[in-house]
Amino acid sequence: MNLSALHLTCPMDENILTKLKAGDRVLISGTIYTARDAAHKRMSESLQRGEELPFDISGQTIYYVGPTPAKPGQVIGSAGPTTSGRMDKYTPSLLDRGLKGMIGKGYRSQEVIDSMVKNKAVYFSAIGGSGALIARTIQSMEVIAYEDLGPEAIYKLEVKDFPAVVIIDCNGNDWYEIGKQQFNRKANL
Repeated sequence: MNLSALHLTCPMDENILTKLKAGDRVLISGTIYTARDAAHKRMSESLQRGEELPFDISGQTIYYVGPTPAKPGQVIGSAGPTTSGRMDKYTPSLLDRGLKGMIGKGYRSQEVIDSMVKNKAVYFSAIGGSGALIARTIQSMEVIAYEDLGPEAIYKLEVKDFPAVVIIDCNGNDWYEIGKQQFNRKANL
């Protein structure tokens, strides 16, 4: 695990992603997109109909979040991560189209991990419960698709130093599993 944070810029270059290791702390800057369950379902339906996605997904990062309304003077309200596993059935097709990063919380299915390895993508975790702090890293926000979904619409975010941890690297190494193994080794001493 890298104890100092690595600075990443989105959209991400595959050469940079292949150097990341499970457990690395990162600060992400640049453009990321939001999408949750309903938006993923619509994107999947669009692909099944042979339509284009509402944004060029190649090299992009999707943050699984449904932001709350902004208070006066703020860009966004609380913007904490949601459970990533709910997007798992839609994720491999997006990875096959060039998605390179996902930010959320919780475990991913083996199918998603295998697709990440195949497509050289990375899964990051944001800290659950820190939505107000994460919101401070969001410099701007605009709805780009599915506005009728409210907080589950697809938003384009400009972020600066968004804190995250590499949970699954593009070799399939899983920080959650590594952490369990390290704990079990120490517990059995």
